[in-house]
Amino acid sequence: MIRLWQRLWWRLWLAMLATIVLVTLLSFVIVRVLLDPEHFGPMADALAQEIAATLPAADAPLAEMQAALDRWRRSTDAALSIFDAERRRLAQAGAPLPPPRRRFDDSHWMTRWLRDERGEQHAPAEKFFDRPPQIFALRLDDGRWLVVGRDLRLRRLPFGGALWFGLLALGTGLGAYPVVRRLTRRVERLQQGVDELGRGELHARVPVEGCDEVAQLAASFNTAAARIEQLVNSHRSLLANASHELRSPMARVRLALDLLDTGRSAEQQQALKDEVRRDIAELDVLVDEILLASRLDAQATQGIPQLQFERLDLTALAAEECARAGAVLEGERVEITGDARLLRRLVRNLLQNAQRYGEGGPIEVAVRTVADRTELTVADRGPGVAEDERPRIFEPFYRARGVAESTGGVGLGLALVQRIAHRHGGDAECLPREGGGSVFRVTLPRSGRSG
Repeated sequence: MIRLWQRLWWRLWLAMLATIVLVTLLSFVIVRVLLDPEHFGPMADALAQEIAATLPAADAPLAEMQAALDRWRRSTDAALSIFDAERRRLAQAGAPLPPPRRRFDDSHWMTRWLRDERGEQHAPAEKFFDRPPQIFALRLDDGRWLVVGRDLRLRRLPFGGALWFGLLALGTGLGAYPVVRRLTRRVERLQQGVDELGRGELHARVPVEGCDEVAQLAASFNTAAARIEQLVNSHRSLLANASHELRSPMARVRLALDLLDTGRSAEQQQALKDEVRRDIAELDVLVDEILLASRLDAQATQGIPQLQFERLDLTALAAEECARAGAVLEGERVEITGDARLLRRLVRNLLQNAQRYGEGGPIEVAVRTVADRTELTVADRGPGVAEDERPRIFEPFYRARGVAESTGGVGLGLALVQRIAHRHGGDAECLPREGGGSVFRVTLPRSGRSG
């Protein structure tokens, strides 16, 4: 069982949260160093008015004034000072503030740097405030002055800003969670699809959501799963049909061997021996074609570059096979890049198919160049292939309606033709022929394709 901290969505969420916290912290530092909010709570002048209403009278003992300032200091965290009409300090709470400016006879705002009549700077304000604070001097009705200084930096917020920082981090974390969770849910669905495929459920697919890398990965998985399902089904069909096709010649060989022991004449025994040889030859062809089909499938699936691609004369290769089969060849000299052994097998299988089903009619072969591609056609005058059967004629072990096993062949010849064409970057198709018969057309690129 995967622990919580090992899950991808949890680690992504924590990583995003940590990033947001770091950015927030840097923002806090920038605000702390470079910026000053305009106000937090009452402005200094409003606070001074509120405090002035509670101050003792001018003739009250200084201890009462000090006690009043201390109470306000504890509740507002402001720096407070009281000066007499001559601007002499009477009491203070917090850091010492500069006296009101002598050039003002009424309430006024004071700046960070204050100078008295002698031009001397008041250092205490600089020591207490390392940022420009709000400093307001309020003239009371009895002639005294109340000076209020408010530090507006973030560290003066409740809990030193920690509360606001925590709320910001919590809010950003909660906002990031749905985004991260949605992403990782798609990854989890992809993982479930992989697990299903690993358990042998070849129909397993995953939904493609969005258009990002995870969606591309899901699409790639679906493509790979479909290819695996197709390959496995093809191998299952190949194995099932091969076992069926192997039974007939093996049964005939077994029967012939049994008949040889029944005291037949020399002529009969020779006929049986010839039959056995034909059956063995048929078995040999069947096994060879099964192995070749399996090898081509494996190379196409695993990307094994085992084909010997070279520059060759397709017309000359076709001429050799036509001479052996008694077919007529026409066309120009065409050179392509490909595997000579496989292309020879392709031409031979097409010619054998035409001989087997062409009902003894003439076989016409043509090689020509069309644009940047090469076309090889083999035409016969047989019964032809029904339109609805043409797409299936290249399936392994498929026989058209009305074709009996006695005609020969095992149903792999045309399947190999299409596989060889695909391995060369081309295709094969079955077309009707005007006047009766079929035309098998193979289209290949002249440059070939890397094996």
